Amino acid sequence: MSKAIFAKAAHYAVMMGVLGYGAAVHAGDADAGKDVFKQECSECHTVKEGKNKKGPSLFGIVGRNAGSLSGFDYSDALKNAKWVWTEDKLHWYLSQPAKQANPGTKMKYPGLDNAKQLDDLIAYLQSNH
Repeated sequence: MSKAIFAKAAHYAVMMGVLGYGAAVHAGDADAGKDVFKQECSECHTVKEGKNKKGPSLFGIVGRNAGSLSGFDYSDALKNAKWVWTEDKLHWYLSQPAKQANPGTKMKYPGLDNAKQLDDLIAYLQSNH
């Protein structure tokens, strides 16, 4: 690899870290996230495939289109959302009141403002697929 290409690749890698991209930025502990899920989410959601509660199953949520799980009656706001549940989208959505993130949603979640717990929760959700 030429010095110029190496320097460009190194610069890109540093900028990706500085700008908050990549898995290492949001690396969480899935085991700790299981406890966060129990405290924050389990009243309305489950991670069991095909089992919905008040909210849809979160099994396999990472990579799924918003409002797309068959067999669950989503709000129009979520049915019409044009995004995929990525790690970054989950951070955005779960860190603020759901009504603010997606006006018109049925979800009444006030948001999770603890960054470590949020990282852990998302790591746990990523592990369920």
